[in-house]
Amino acid sequence: MIRLDRLVNVLGGYGVRLACCPVPRSTELRSVVMREADDARAVGGDVFLAVCAESVVQAVGWAVAAKAAVVLLHGEPDRETATIGEAEGVAVMLVDPAVSWSQLAGVVYGLVLEGRETESGRGPTDLFALADSLAGAVGGSVTIEDRLSRVLAYSSSQQGADPARLETILGRQAPRRLLELFEERGVFAYLASCDEPLFVEEDPEHGLTGRMVVAVRAGRELLGSVWVTCGVPLTGARCTALADGARTVALHLLRSRASADLERQVESDLVIRLLEGTADAATVVSRLGLPQGPSRVIAVRAHIAAERHAALLLAFDRATTGFGWSRPGRSTLSGNTLYTVLPGEQVTAAREWVALLRAALPTQVTVTAGIGGTAAAADLPASRQEADECLALHEARTPGAVPPAYDESWDDILLQRLRAAARAGRTPARGPVAELRRYDGDHATHYVPTLRAWLEAQGDLARAGERLGVHPNTIRYRLRKMAEVTTLDLDDPHKRLAMIIDLAATDD
Repeated sequence: MIRLDRLVNVLGGYGVRLACCPVPRSTELRSVVMREADDARAVGGDVFLAVCAESVVQAVGWAVAAKAAVVLLHGEPDRETATIGEAEGVAVMLVDPAVSWSQLAGVVYGLVLEGRETESGRGPTDLFALADSLAGAVGGSVTIEDRLSRVLAYSSSQQGADPARLETILGRQAPRRLLELFEERGVFAYLASCDEPLFVEEDPEHGLTGRMVVAVRAGRELLGSVWVTCGVPLTGARCTALADGARTVALHLLRSRASADLERQVESDLVIRLLEGTADAATVVSRLGLPQGPSRVIAVRAHIAAERHAALLLAFDRATTGFGWSRPGRSTLSGNTLYTVLPGEQVTAAREWVALLRAALPTQVTVTAGIGGTAAAADLPASRQEADECLALHEARTPGAVPPAYDESWDDILLQRLRAAARAGRTPARGPVAELRRYDGDHATHYVPTLRAWLEAQGDLARAGERLGVHPNTIRYRLRKMAEVTTLDLDDPHKRLAMIIDLAATDD
């Protein structure tokens, strides 16, 4: 079973377009049916593959007769298609004529029939059923975790359950105090190098009655672990069942990873198209399952000390955990930056998204972020540039600062652009500000700070003096001497504006 939203997103990578969707995107799909044009037998199913349909009307009619929620047929989008589907209450997906039914059927059957979705929303799996089966074989409660100790599945059996197990399941991850205990006892180091089950002694202080744990591995790569609640070490057939179960879990996790990688790739490619600019931006937004209203681009970087890549990949994994209906944004990796297109206009929602991402990462990961301004689908490249510039601002600020948003930081962004132009040698090498700066360097005077204070005070000598901590007469005297060094033209408003810009662009 999957949901319609996931079917739409995955098939988008195969040249399939959603023409209309009068049913909720969260509709559950449990079965697939295919009918040839000359087959008059009654059929029923949630997803209808209209092979050999001669028209949209015929395909939708077949789907209605089968009580299907969505119908797939070869064709090009037009107004008639959407009208017919909306009138009959059937979602219509149009398949590129270049895509064969044999290719498409394999993907659709695999998605819908192979099993229920995981907690992350990706990939066919029955890990919970496997956990139940394994619990019966070993005689204890089972928890399956990934390599970061996040809970993937657990058995319904509560045999031998203890407070530590309950807390782990409720938090979807082992609590920190328990992780620290396992680290001290060398459990994680053992799992990293050994395949045999390990018994972890009880610890009443931590609510732990005892555990058998075994690594879940594919080749040399650690994928996760299987934990069994037990007061004494498992032996004989039960220990063998645990080891065999870990190998079966590995197969499930590899299959889930393959499905997740496919969907991530489809999503990433579509988001990149939006960020780089595309003529069919509205269509891409629809394929991603996003609303057509305004969105923001969020740029994120993550690192652990000097290591940049591992933390960024982990951030991307967490940003793409859950699919379609289950999370608000769509993400991609580009270079050393994670980009997310987040629907909505509120800056608070974007900052909350960043906060949730940071909370999902290990505490040693440093996260910086920038939030672009709101934009329609076609204008998302501009929001991306704004997000990049806000990200640069955040990286220059003190750790823990609130991620800047373009709405509130446009003035800092403008000055940042001016300074970038100045560093590229695009400011005048001559003129009042440049000449006064050289004079200050040669004669240890303070003419440039004086000019800045006078301009910021809008010509008020008293206020300018307060800024510099000198008497107003000192300001007046310096201005007179500065006029002997260069031509200031302080009475000309255009000259004053140009000097303010020059000072801002070259102020470090």
